[in-house]
Amino acid sequence: MPDPRRETATMPSRFRQCRAWLWLALAGALLAALPAVAQQPRPAPLTAEDKAEIGRVEDYLNGLKTLQTRFLQVTSTGEYSEGKLYLHRPGRLRIEYDPPVPVLIVANRGWLTYFDKELEQVSRVTLDSTPAGILVREKISLLSGEFVITGFERESQALRISLVRASDPQEGSLALVLADRPLELKKWMVTDAQGVTTTVSLLDARTGVAIDSKLFEFEDPTFFKPRQE
Repeated sequence: MPDPRRETATMPSRFRQCRAWLWLALAGALLAALPAVAQQPRPAPLTAEDKAEIGRVEDYLNGLKTLQTRFLQVTSTGEYSEGKLYLHRPGRLRIEYDPPVPVLIVANRGWLTYFDKELEQVSRVTLDSTPAGILVREKISLLSGEFVITGFERESQALRISLVRASDPQEGSLALVLADRPLELKKWMVTDAQGVTTTVSLLDARTGVAIDSKLFEFEDPTFFKPRQE
């Protein structure tokens, strides 16, 4: 597994390393999707028992008010990165990448901010216009019709749910993996429009913890910076 610490991250490599968060948080606003042939997603044949299990996952996610964890991110193209994640539902999210990836992502008050510290570039989009709402919305409903469940797998100690957004299945697919009995979110896999899969694993996650509200405030360091002639 290649270690990104061996070299300084370039702009393209940073975007690849952040692919999972960008799909969830910025979608096509920051990553231009390649042209693709429109295909309708094929729903998985869910039994009544499957739907009951997915409903149990919904209840777990809706009961998840705060989460603090480290994460490990690996892509199918070989990139590797780590960082910290803070989540406070509804509406608040903070993602900090470890060096050398100089990226900070903050969601609050209906907006999501992407900050490249090295390039001193700030991008913002409305949170409701991005798939990040899946994580931080007040009510999570996987069976509401907003998503197409394309796969459901039940193992002895784990559940896996694969889904796409019904309105735009080409933007990518998401698979949630949870330990079972008790339920605990362990990882997710994102496959983007280019076919690149990114796996994000949560390490030593803590839920129900107090999180400083200041972590979800973003002060733009470039706002008052004088322009260089």
